[in-house]
Amino acid sequence: MNHLNSLNHSVMKQLYTLLLGLAITLSVNLHISAQESSDFEISKNLDIFATLCKELNNNYVDELNYSDLIKTGIDAMLDKLDPYTVYISEADIEDYAFMTTGQYGGIGALIHKQGDYVVVSEPYKDSPSMKAGLIPGDRILMVNDKDAKGKSVSDVSAVLKGQPGTAVKLKIRRDGEKSPLEITVMRENVSIPNVAYSEMINDNTGYIKLTGFTQNSGKEVKDALMKLRENPGFKGLIIDLRDNGGGLMNEAVNIANLFVKKGELIVSTKGKTPDRNKSYKTFLQAIDTEVPIVVLVNNYSASASEIVAGALQDLDRAVVIGERTFGKGLVQNIVPLSYNTQMKVTVAKYYIPSGRCIQAIDYATHDSLGFPRPIPDSLINQFKTRAGRIVYDGGGITPDITAHENEVSNIAISLITKYLIFDYAGKFKRDHPTIPDPREFAITEDIYNDFVAWLQDKDYDYSTRSEKMLADLKKIAEKEKYYEELKSEFEQLESKMQHNKQADLVKFSEEIKSLLRNEIVSRYYFQEGRIKASLTEDKEIRTAIDILSDQKTYKAILDGTSNLTNNKI
Repeated sequence: MNHLNSLNHSVMKQLYTLLLGLAITLSVNLHISAQESSDFEISKNLDIFATLCKELNNNYVDELNYSDLIKTGIDAMLDKLDPYTVYISEADIEDYAFMTTGQYGGIGALIHKQGDYVVVSEPYKDSPSMKAGLIPGDRILMVNDKDAKGKSVSDVSAVLKGQPGTAVKLKIRRDGEKSPLEITVMRENVSIPNVAYSEMINDNTGYIKLTGFTQNSGKEVKDALMKLRENPGFKGLIIDLRDNGGGLMNEAVNIANLFVKKGELIVSTKGKTPDRNKSYKTFLQAIDTEVPIVVLVNNYSASASEIVAGALQDLDRAVVIGERTFGKGLVQNIVPLSYNTQMKVTVAKYYIPSGRCIQAIDYATHDSLGFPRPIPDSLINQFKTRAGRIVYDGGGITPDITAHENEVSNIAISLITKYLIFDYAGKFKRDHPTIPDPREFAITEDIYNDFVAWLQDKDYDYSTRSEKMLADLKKIAEKEKYYEELKSEFEQLESKMQHNKQADLVKFSEEIKSLLRNEIVSRYYFQEGRIKASLTEDKEIRTAIDILSDQKTYKAILDGTSNLTNNKI
């Protein structure tokens, strides 16, 4: 214990010396200017922080974990800014590197928490986990002879990742097997492609599903485009950016450059200092400036996705279909700190060709509850595309044709969150070694009836929105002493509103069948199969195909004369 106290005192002394040194360095360099006040505030508060840490070390009754304590303070400080400015500890650097490179050392599998254990969701195609024989539904009991019960997804993920060429030993429990299995997986350098899928979805229309903007995403899209152009019937392109949270800004410029002539402004940035004010133009000859394009977006299309969609919209180069995008118009850089740590910090806002910034939240202002405010309507400005169409800033990219948001039923949410659709897909795979091509496979009535029968002894209870509102009203009535005189009315309403799970399985059968189909298909054809299956019942894809096949309508949307613009599908 004396050794520990000595070590803690040594750590605190070094921290104090470092912070005090920073404070002194700042204070001796103060100038009589507007900067003087800012520098003095920094030095003063660094001095206060160093003194506080020293006195905690000397006086606090219990031993302290100083790494956790300081990290908590750093995180709380940055939390006052925006959610994208974060401290990156040495242990987290690899995760952030993956976000920019799309590569990491590990086993190559998605995992999730289910009950007491972490479960394999889906091995990546041709990954180490697939080669070793892991399948969806495998419960990880032990990792390298250490009990995994109760461990979080991040705990298990940290152990599964590691240097390529090293092994990790797993003990897993698999449905259908009497005893646990031991599987050794040799870690590799796992690379996640940005283009998840591309194909001709009919005789004339190409399709590219882009899921990320890591390094080389521009090259991946170019390769996919070149392959589609080899088809003699290629006359239109759908770029699917739905659920794409973005990534590297330069890759967004590279992708736009494939369809826009050399020298066009795609995005500009404006920051606190002049070196943050930059313009990014296309610098290569385009691959195809003529092919009609539809870009698909939704509420989860953000950042680099919004640059691509917004630039192609502003330049009247593509029709945008879907939901209003997320609205992230902030640029981050990685700044190195001491002891192999880093900070991802917001350094600028970005502006697409029309001059608009699509940032939706103003993190500099907060409401009475402390939450950052959305950009108010009074501050939203009007801009014009190259052809003169009206567009707006202050809240993401508004599509040219807006899709209805799909509301998920309560029973579907329950079946998903309780992993019953996931578990049934595993059972189906055990019972059926093969299925047809994803585009041909369908959930027949026999399959659906089998699923319904399988659910009979499973817990998938849920509350409807009406039931939740009635329960809240009941609590208010009890609190205000009205419940007793209204008790019979409440009981009648509760009885009438009691949901019938069996009836809901019939009422929402088409929605549930679609979810079942996609999950089952992924067991045989991985993520690519899931995408293939979804394309056959995607209303936005159908709308995109219709618009691309009707050049008169397509051109009318781009020049602002179509009555379809801003209509809902």
